Amino acid sequence: MAYSPVVFAAISLLAALIGFATFKQVKLYYSRRRLALENGCKPIQGRFPHKDPILGTDYMREGMAAKAKFKALERVSGLFDRLGATYSFRLFHKTMVMTAEPENIKAILSVKFNDYGSGNRAKVLGPLLGRGIFTTDGESWAHSRAMIRPNFTRHQVSNLDAVEEYVQDMFKLIPRDGSEVDLQPLFFRLTMDSATEFLFGQSVHSLRPDIPGIPSGNAFARAFDLAQYHCSLRFRMGLLASIKGQPKEDVEAIQTCHAYVERFVDDAIRYREKYSSGDGPSEKRYTFLYELVKETMDRVRLRDEVMNLLLAGRDTTASLLSNLFHHLAKRPEVWKHLHAEVATLDGARPGFEQLKELTYLQRCIKESLRLNPPVPGILREAIKDTVLPVGGGVDGKSPLFVKRGTLFSLSVYGMHRRKDIYGPNAREFDPDRWEKLRPQGWEYLPFNGGPRICIGQQYALTEAAYVIVRMLQEYQSMESHDPLPWLEQMAVTCCSANGVKVALTPA
Repeated sequence: MAYSPVVFAAISLLAALIGFATFKQVKLYYSRRRLALENGCKPIQGRFPHKDPILGTDYMREGMAAKAKFKALERVSGLFDRLGATYSFRLFHKTMVMTAEPENIKAILSVKFNDYGSGNRAKVLGPLLGRGIFTTDGESWAHSRAMIRPNFTRHQVSNLDAVEEYVQDMFKLIPRDGSEVDLQPLFFRLTMDSATEFLFGQSVHSLRPDIPGIPSGNAFARAFDLAQYHCSLRFRMGLLASIKGQPKEDVEAIQTCHAYVERFVDDAIRYREKYSSGDGPSEKRYTFLYELVKETMDRVRLRDEVMNLLLAGRDTTASLLSNLFHHLAKRPEVWKHLHAEVATLDGARPGFEQLKELTYLQRCIKESLRLNPPVPGILREAIKDTVLPVGGGVDGKSPLFVKRGTLFSLSVYGMHRRKDIYGPNAREFDPDRWEKLRPQGWEYLPFNGGPRICIGQQYALTEAAYVIVRMLQEYQSMESHDPLPWLEQMAVTCCSANGVKVALTPA
């Protein structure tokens, strides 16, 4: 049968394309095989026992069932016990690897930093946060970090006068007659107020009633919470989130957040334009946004960067405080020990150096960050074929070959609860372990690590320590009104699902 020249050319082109694609696949196969052999890689043995090995829907169903009981993190920790410290499972068309191995986490976050990207973070957080330090990779991320880092000097993070103002606002909302109060929402409002003061130069004052005629700080805080909730939904739904689309209430919440922040951005730009030489009024106190506008006048870029930092500045500190006070309420002997240490200040407000010298306080903070890290996991995606130091072979100690596109969940929560690292009581709250414990390398990671280590960690630790001390100075005792153990509430950060319901007795 004779073909016309056009048909013959089309068939020839198709055959050439198929041949080229086959050649590329064969070449890729041998390239990957060579990389694996050269590094002594062995296949991963820890695999989730799928009943649905194609899409992995059984893994997702189990995860959703555990989340409904506020035990998703506990489930993951249990799977490490069963399958090993590095295991894999299917997630739709992708392979996903969970690891609680310090050496693998070090490789992904530091040694082989350029082999990994932040995965779908931009899709999950982007609608709210835009393009900023937490949602970008590569040069864009490096530029964001370079702009922001100089603003987190010790002088700035050790200024505690503003925090005291919001601590006093919080005290006014805590009953003094011994009746029940939930501290968790108060902690989130306090850190919202202090973070916006630091970033914008003006607090949203979510701990106070709204003032008529002024945009509502409480409305902004509520919209911020709602938008974060939808961020967590996008993360859990994965590909289904794109199919479902963005709910109207999420769009409206984000519009509220952006409009509120853009007022401060516009003020900063006008200030910069007025004082282009950089010599503003000498009495103007430090404001992050007014410093950042010296680096860029891009309105959207400024909004996105401060939105990124607001998320970190509020949520991580509030989660740390909530988780710690949940444990303190159930451990009166720990509260008593802390109270005695803080009493050495004779009621004086602590400074930056004094907070560092309160050793038992620092142990309690470390233990809370270990047992209930506010960011319990870190997502990364391999952007090239690479190798991890461990995770392969029957014993999980051999190097592991990683294909481009493999998703990773670095379980800080799981690593912090490993009994071979933290002892047989690794899943208990015990500040005394830090009297002698000195984690080696990457075994303790409450603030990420490597080039993306949290630049605001000193700010968060200082603020949290100050609030804890002021609570202990203000109240003699604290009684738990919650019969349940700590249960996880997973959003962008992780805090107590049952809140921190207590009764406080004034000093």
